[in-house]
Amino acid sequence: MNTTKRRFLIGILALSACFHTGDVSAQKIMSAIKYPSIIVEKLKRNLKLYDGKTLVKTYKISLGAEPLGDKEIEGDGKTPEGEFYVFTKNEKSAFFLSLGVSYPNKEDAERGLKANLITQFERDEIVRAVDENLMPPQKTKLGGEIYIHGGGCDADWTQGCMALDNENMQELFDVITVGTTVIIKP
Repeated sequence: MNTTKRRFLIGILALSACFHTGDVSAQKIMSAIKYPSIIVEKLKRNLKLYDGKTLVKTYKISLGAEPLGDKEIEGDGKTPEGEFYVFTKNEKSAFFLSLGVSYPNKEDAERGLKANLITQFERDEIVRAVDENLMPPQKTKLGGEIYIHGGGCDADWTQGCMALDNENMQELFDVITVGTTVIIKP
């Protein structure tokens, strides 16, 4: 192996070691994220930030006041479960900063239509919004206005959102883009 290749490999290994030991600032690590995604594990009260398939960081979160089970209707205090995406970033949130989560999704719309909670028109509007990666209707009987936001994570206190402490919310807000996948698991 020539000297240039050896130095390159040593540099890569040193940089890799820095990521694992904390020698590189969190800001540098976070700014290097190219393919962000989020997985929320409700029972563990954590939010995992990924870059592609690589876990970057795990955050402590709070959930809705009724954290068990999937969100079904407006006001049930439950955090939804399923696959969503970030449809907006709000710098003027009442809870520091926030990322809008695309609840309700298509599965919620089908469930709501079958249960006569929403109309065919509302179901179609939800499906259209999801197909176009837009904000789904937020004021149906299924509920809406689900966000990942700041405000603290010491206890389950939201109306169905996921809350982080403000410092971590700033970090997450800075790397997440509109369209980022959000998977919420039980």
